[in-house]
Amino acid sequence: MDWLTLFEMQEQLDKRIQSEHNLTGNQFDERLLALLVELGELANETRCFKFWSTKGPSAQVTILEEYVDGVHFLLSLGLALDYKKDRFVEGDYYLTATDAFLDVYNKTNVFAISRTEQSYDVLIGAYLALGATLGFTQEMIFRAYVSKNEANHVRQDNGY
Repeated sequence: MDWLTLFEMQEQLDKRIQSEHNLTGNQFDERLLALLVELGELANETRCFKFWSTKGPSAQVTILEEYVDGVHFLLSLGLALDYKKDRFVEGDYYLTATDAFLDVYNKTNVFAISRTEQSYDVLIGAYLALGATLGFTQEMIFRAYVSKNEANHVRQDNGY
């Protein structure tokens, strides 16, 4: 995956939002909360935790779109702390999506407290492993991110 391109695209979007909304600071806590919300929305689309329901998951394309929403905020958090890198190592594969989600939540909390580059790297690795658990390749993620980033610019054009 071309991480530097993703960081560059995210940086352009973040700067645009910062400028057009007259924001100061890096909104770290808001970005962190947004990541957690997106992670919850992603889990909801997979329905992996809904043991009480017989309804299946959303379409894979919908799940991928929710997944890349999380990528946007992960990149944005990395930019806020100047943790831009060209490579991340995918974490260990999970047995279940529920295990993957719980681990990403835990690693997000560790990162929220420590804000170290190491905890950021571990979080990205866990998020990539979650993606793999959900059946996504890094190429799929990259293409979906590019598409969603373009859609986010259109949203800004329309006063989102």
